Amino acid sequence: MKKTNTNYLPYKRLLIFLFPLFILISCGVSKSVNHLPEVKQYSLEIPKVNKINDTTFSYNQNFITKNKQQLWELYIKGNPLQLGYNNGALTQDLMQKQEEIFFSKVEGFVPSKFKQKLLNGFLKWYNRKMYLNVREDYQAELYGLSQYSSNQYDFIASKYLRNLYLHGAHDIGHAMQDLAMVGCTSLAVWNENTEDGDLLIGRNFDFYVGDDFSKNKLVEFVEPEDGIPYMSVSWPGMIGVVSGMNKEGITVTINAGKSKIPLTAKTPISLVTREILQYAKNIDDAIAIAKKRKVFVSESILVGSAHDKNAVIIEVSPKNFGIYKVENTSKVFCTNHFQSDTYKNDARNQKQIKESHSAYRYEKLQELLKEEKKLNPEKMASILRNRSGLKDESIGYGNEKALNQLLAHHAVIFSPQKKLVWVSSNPYQLGEFVCYDLNEIFSDQGLRPNDFSKSQLNIARDPFADSQDFKNYEEYRQISFKINDAIHNKETLSDNFIAHYQSLNPDFWKGYFMAGKYYFHKKEYSKAKIEFEKARTKEITTVPDQKTVEKYLNKAIKKINN
Repeated sequence: MKKTNTNYLPYKRLLIFLFPLFILISCGVSKSVNHLPEVKQYSLEIPKVNKINDTTFSYNQNFITKNKQQLWELYIKGNPLQLGYNNGALTQDLMQKQEEIFFSKVEGFVPSKFKQKLLNGFLKWYNRKMYLNVREDYQAELYGLSQYSSNQYDFIASKYLRNLYLHGAHDIGHAMQDLAMVGCTSLAVWNENTEDGDLLIGRNFDFYVGDDFSKNKLVEFVEPEDGIPYMSVSWPGMIGVVSGMNKEGITVTINAGKSKIPLTAKTPISLVTREILQYAKNIDDAIAIAKKRKVFVSESILVGSAHDKNAVIIEVSPKNFGIYKVENTSKVFCTNHFQSDTYKNDARNQKQIKESHSAYRYEKLQELLKEEKKLNPEKMASILRNRSGLKDESIGYGNEKALNQLLAHHAVIFSPQKKLVWVSSNPYQLGEFVCYDLNEIFSDQGLRPNDFSKSQLNIARDPFADSQDFKNYEEYRQISFKINDAIHNKETLSDNFIAHYQSLNPDFWKGYFMAGKYYFHKKEYSKAKIEFEKARTKEITTVPDQKTVEKYLNKAIKKINN
């Protein structure tokens, strides 16, 4: 049975809406489609990869290996073009698999070949200005990386353009999921709020493109010819940064804000944060870099700094720029709404605070920090893994009001002054957090495979990952796909099957809502009414979700009365 992720239905609606726009506006594309970066100024040696074993490959001082926690660890160095080639040569199989996963998702949203052609044309038009807003050295790096992309998707765009476009996928994804936006959480604490007084930062990155997309996590260590060495956590084929720290102790994490659907792509936010890591030594440097780049979605960038022993939030959007810096306290929280004076009266941001789950998670962070006054890395991991609602209420596993929504691509903990970073392993942020020491990794002594982590500092796997409740949750997720398909395909499910489904995650509102939808579409309106009423008694995620439940309930009541 084909799985359908209901979170991605807004994509499909949006694409269908935009097809006529593409037909009407098709000029200005040829220059960008034919554009290639200037790479002749860079020296290049085509990598000849040496296979050490099934999970370790090397080329000169560059290599990739898979650790026992199943994280891929990549170390590359060189000029921009060489970085791209080294990255592509070492990650080729992983990168092509990631590309296949991503584009198969798109194919699932738009199965029609005719609409796929229209979509391809629209993407070329939509991204026509992106290359004008991306640094030339990053374009050269992407060009080198793209030489190892698959030929399978050349009908969409050239390898180089596909790699460029994919770096805007995070931005476009958040904008197009505006009604069902997945929410990331990050926080920074220092002085009286940590055991040793040092700055400590934690983040959950809840960007979900399916389970397969999250399997091959990549912890990347980069020594560019120009700039500061840095590490980042993402996926194969990505040169941008969503979570990372440089050798100077600058950290960046990104959280989506409320965005309009942008009319044209500009600088992908992950390339702005990459530039910050590569060239910033302090908060002022980071602000200056962010200020000069034109972005096309709203995003919060939490920047931590070892030199400043402080953290701020840079809030960017296509038409505005703000800085949120705390006064008289040593902690800063970031969910998915803006906090600076710049956005104080912004109607879209106010709506986000009122209607989404962002303010709820912000309040949950405040609650937890009152209970745990002096954090260390282990306590920070516990906060990132917290699954309960306010006042420790059970709100169901997978509820986006929880800090741990049980869908995170990764979680990261940074200790900038010590240059230590902890990266979570599967499942979600529940697996062992692997510790890395940037002082050692970027030392002059050289690095070899299996030298990356500081295993004695690892944070243990969450016992919940091995519990019956977690197994039940994973089964619940799989059955959710089946119920969604049953609704769309008009299949019949037994009442016992529905009851079993709800018993796997009894405190989550969506299980009752999905059951209500199933019965409603089967025209069993009395059963549907009961399920919608049950859903109302649970902690529903957002105001739009609440309105949807009420709408279905009222429709069921009308059907019964008629």
